[in-house]
Amino acid sequence: MIAQPTDASASKSDYEIMEKAIAGDRLSFEEGLQLLECSDLAALGRAADAVTRRLHPEPYRTYNIDRNINYSNVCTAICDFCAFYRGPKSSEGYVLSYDQILEKVEETVAIGGDQILLQGGLHHELKLEWYEDMLRAIKEKFPQVNVHGFSPPEIYHFTKMSKLDTETVLSRLRDAGLGSLPGGGAEILVDRVRKEITRGKVLTDDWLDVNRVWHRMGGRSTATMMFGHIETLAERIEHLERLRQLQDETGGFTAYICWTFQPENTDMADTPTVGSFDYLRTNAVSRLYLDNFANIQSSWVTQGLEIGQLALLYGANDMGSLMIEENVVAEAGTVHFLTLDDIRSAIHELGYEPRQRNVFYELIDDEIESITPTGTIGSTDLPIVR
Repeated sequence: MIAQPTDASASKSDYEIMEKAIAGDRLSFEEGLQLLECSDLAALGRAADAVTRRLHPEPYRTYNIDRNINYSNVCTAICDFCAFYRGPKSSEGYVLSYDQILEKVEETVAIGGDQILLQGGLHHELKLEWYEDMLRAIKEKFPQVNVHGFSPPEIYHFTKMSKLDTETVLSRLRDAGLGSLPGGGAEILVDRVRKEITRGKVLTDDWLDVNRVWHRMGGRSTATMMFGHIETLAERIEHLERLRQLQDETGGFTAYICWTFQPENTDMADTPTVGSFDYLRTNAVSRLYLDNFANIQSSWVTQGLEIGQLALLYGANDMGSLMIEENVVAEAGTVHFLTLDDIRSAIHELGYEPRQRNVFYELIDDEIESITPTGTIGSTDLPIVR
């Protein structure tokens, strides 16, 4: 049971909604919104953790080793929130050579990585064949590596550049070596928001349709949300609702991850920074609302080690990736670097076994090691972070 405070000003219905989610019942849009407005962060954390432990009773929590390779920063879209992209005429634009990409993959494999996250801008000149040749080069030299590549905005851009339908583009990329799709470019899946902060980029229905087509082809992808800019709380729930509906339809999402907008060095630099309270609350509510998503990842890349670790008690069951290279968030002035020992220790401290997994959440390390936990699984003494 979720302990209810004695403060008469607290709404009892908040806790009834939490209990409903703990029991496995689906929350309504209105109930999700009410929880996003709830100020009892500790109770939300306990509820989200109870759902996580119901879905993941195993004595371990997971992580991944990969590398974010941004093959190009040249982009025809204009995103006010992005500090990474450069316009087609910029002298700071680049396109990595195949040799440079292969070198980065080789470095990832050398430290035990099994995957690369391959993303770039919406390049105005590169043809579909360029991407196919890149994938073939990677798979020929590193057949064991999964290419988690090309966000839905990139795929949609490829269809426009090649004048081919989505399924044909995805089929060609899959045949060349594409393994799974990342959930980048979702931001907030509400067209009012997308039209205000982005020009020349895919809108909501087409972002979802890229995933729908990929899932129907037997592919798997991840889903994301970047929040804390111009969206309302109701629009955050609308975003979650659209993801939940598509997951009901296809079952193709392996995981969900949310992170806070990083405004520094962007055209939205005057946007107030969202703090750890809102991040943990949104992560917890996401766990309670997305009842058909098996996995939720922590966002230590934007939140740092301590809050990233705490997210494992606020709905996440996965510490995310070691990510030996990250460029997009770093360009916005947020730089957090963790070692493999940092990630494993963070999981240990909560009383769980750290296990390495792939993008499909298959364990790929050795048997569970014998450790003496330094924390207690399922602790209800969660701190309130403000």
